[in-house]
Amino acid sequence: MTASTAPLSGPLSGPLLPTDSAATTLRPAAAARVTGGLWHARRSVNAATSVPAGHQRLVEAGNLHNLRLAAGTATGDYVNNLPFLDSDVYKWLEAVAWQLGDPDTGAEESAKLAELLAEVTGLLVDAQEPSGYLDSFYQVVRPDRRWQELDWGHELYCAGHLVQAAVAHTRATGRTELLTVARRFADHIDEVFGTGEGRIDGVCGHPEIETALVELFRVTGERRYLDLARYFIDRRGQGLLPRGRFGDRYWQDHVPVREADAVAGHAVRQLYLLAGAVDVYAETGDASLLAAAERCWEEMAAEKTYVTGGLGARHTDEAFGDPYELPSERAYTETCAAIASAMLSWRLLLATGKARYADHMERVLLNGFLAGVALDGEHYSYVNPLHVRDGYVPWGGDRGPFRTRWFHCACCPPNVMRLLSSLPHYLTASDGEGLVVHQYATGSYAAEGLAVEVATDYPWRGRIEVTVTESPDADRTLTLRVPHWAAGRWTASAAGERVGADAEDDGWLRIRRRWRAGDTVVLDLDLAPRLTAPPSRADALRGCLAIERGPLVYCTELADHPAGTALDDLRIDPGAGLREMARPELLGGVVTVTGAAVTPPPVLGQDWWPYGPASGEQGERAGAVREFTAIPYHLWGHRERGAMRVWLPVLGSDPGLADRGGSAAPNGSVR
Repeated sequence: MTASTAPLSGPLSGPLLPTDSAATTLRPAAAARVTGGLWHARRSVNAATSVPAGHQRLVEAGNLHNLRLAAGTATGDYVNNLPFLDSDVYKWLEAVAWQLGDPDTGAEESAKLAELLAEVTGLLVDAQEPSGYLDSFYQVVRPDRRWQELDWGHELYCAGHLVQAAVAHTRATGRTELLTVARRFADHIDEVFGTGEGRIDGVCGHPEIETALVELFRVTGERRYLDLARYFIDRRGQGLLPRGRFGDRYWQDHVPVREADAVAGHAVRQLYLLAGAVDVYAETGDASLLAAAERCWEEMAAEKTYVTGGLGARHTDEAFGDPYELPSERAYTETCAAIASAMLSWRLLLATGKARYADHMERVLLNGFLAGVALDGEHYSYVNPLHVRDGYVPWGGDRGPFRTRWFHCACCPPNVMRLLSSLPHYLTASDGEGLVVHQYATGSYAAEGLAVEVATDYPWRGRIEVTVTESPDADRTLTLRVPHWAAGRWTASAAGERVGADAEDDGWLRIRRRWRAGDTVVLDLDLAPRLTAPPSRADALRGCLAIERGPLVYCTELADHPAGTALDDLRIDPGAGLREMARPELLGGVVTVTGAAVTPPPVLGQDWWPYGPASGEQGERAGAVREFTAIPYHLWGHRERGAMRVWLPVLGSDPGLADRGGSAAPNGSVR
């Protein structure tokens, strides 16, 4: 072992585990367990339904058949003929591994999952070549083209997901069978790639292996895996990939990583690349990589992120689009992009300790990501638009706006599974002085000898109670995040005494003291619904407002309105106020928001022509006043395939309100 690494088993585990010498401000907490609330409910469905069913879906889709062809234990044709199908198996294996390490997974369920994991691992052992190479597509379909189609071949991408699954298996269970397979493939890649004589100087068209190799270094201590990850980062942007039909920006080969100042091209590719850059920074101290990742993240957050946290405006190349290109109806906002975004923000949070990254994680997880999987755990969204017209969908197939059971290109479902299975590791951290709670979910958490129980019904209610269950006889710091949307609308107390009045204005409430078992800290966040205006440069959103409540983005859906309602005709009256209502019977229990809207009569130049005089030239035209209902965006589409929209046109279409930016209060004022 050449680096200080975590043990192969024990409570300190997770998808990201920096070495002791890593250049990070925060580290994942030593222990985390979610036991109640929204995330517990969604993770329970994932564990009981999604992950077990994943094996059967992979059988039906042919992924496992293809690996059996590579192993020589099956006959027939390669199914689906896509070069990245192995990665779906590996993401599912990673989800299985995290479930096996979850203390809430029952003995019977664990036995079944362990059996499936052993079966597939055995298949991979049989399929792997003596050299260590393992890729069913290039072993069966194009054996004469391996390592020659790096732009679209996904060989390194698939290898990266295999490595991540193996790391998860080892950390969660202490077993190394899958790790042996992954290391043999990684060793082969290390022999093949590089700038030396006889080596291939190249990078993968789809970044992913970079962050996986860093984690392989962390779990094994083998420095060459870290060096290989850095090589792939360093060679990006050197023109090693062909421009292709979308240009070199599509796979971030247009500029070296350290020189980038904006995200570009395919959203998932870009985010995985930046995640790898942050990981390499953490273990090498190369600050130029962190600086580039922060620059790109800030540009992305300010100019290319939907209010749901979704990313990717364009369908054709699954790309970000131009600054402020944020169409609601044509939004691509792939579920995988939301997952990659959360992974990048998590790494930046640990690297820098800045609360903005935790704020962004929360927005993504509770909105853009969670919309990608149904309550039943059996249906998924590939794309997540913010507007669907009644009876009209501008695209179809299995990438339509409504959730489906599986996909021809099924990257999203197993990606959802692995994130939900590993989610407890994302919620808290250690700053070396105590515990940092940056995402709120009922459960137990510990770091630096400080153990707590969190009780909350967040995000439905804003009260978060943190009770100390164990603490050393020394001062420790308990840090809670104050979300950016709650600025000026929160209170906190410790042991019954008000705290936080002199808290630093950086998004963190830090309380340092000698804790005793039973000490309780209460953070109260005002979740009153609010109206939010879009960026003034987002032309597609001018004259519209969105509804938010706490961390949740809301939407109107046809299912909540009388027959004959046309959502696209509603004009929200921001001066009428918003009201909330707890609905325990609806969609598993939600809080809805209601407000007033007007349905104006059409303004017609002539009967056959929809354009006419501006309202200011003909006076205000009275319309029917009605009440509208909004539900959390992540729950839309569960009752019928009807219309939905997040951004609501303002009564009178006053562009001034949107142009001023900020959030409009329920009474129509702007904060």
